[in-house]
Amino acid sequence: MDQVFAHGARPALPLDVLVTLTLLAVAPFVLVMTTSFVRIVVVLSLVRSAIGASALPPNAVLTGLALVLSFVVMTPTIERISHDALEPYSRGKITQPQMLARAYDPLRAFMLRQAHGKDLELFARLAHEPQARSEKAAPAVLLPAFVVGELRSAFAIGFALYLPFVAIDLAVASILMGLGMFMLSPPIVSLPCKLLLFVMVDGWALVCGGIMSTFR
Repeated sequence: MDQVFAHGARPALPLDVLVTLTLLAVAPFVLVMTTSFVRIVVVLSLVRSAIGASALPPNAVLTGLALVLSFVVMTPTIERISHDALEPYSRGKITQPQMLARAYDPLRAFMLRQAHGKDLELFARLAHEPQARSEKAAPAVLLPAFVVGELRSAFAIGFALYLPFVAIDLAVASILMGLGMFMLSPPIVSLPCKLLLFVMVDGWALVCGGIMSTFR
């Protein structure tokens, strides 16, 4: 026991255990709200909706793909958190509050790179926080600004991805009307055409690569 304390470690206090359990409980929420997951999963969902296959791929597949892509995008941030916060804390060199502060710094830097200035100014004004653009922006300002910016970017990407599929739907509907086939539903014909086009251009690879290239 004395040897353990001599190396700077300390026993886990009940409060530390409670904080750790709380962090584990909110980890999924943190994963969704502070990483690239929001933009990626929204874009993938919009692509599925644009194709017209509302149940394919399943939600579990889209969520899993979004998690994998998010991990790739967040790898530099995760490595910095591990080096600056987790490793020193596991060795007993820093306390839990210090570990949390060091772990938040890389996430804050990532969110600041993605956040838009007008969103930061908006939520800074709503929160009566003067430092909107600074590195010391409060989480109450930075987090909503980041999420709103991610949703805006995801919808902008989704709009661009929707256009080719809408063009196919219009072309198929016009052809069917010209042939007098009013009883045949256009989606029945347009869905195979959209699937064929998506496969021919290697759509999933293009979408995944395009999403990842939008992160700064």
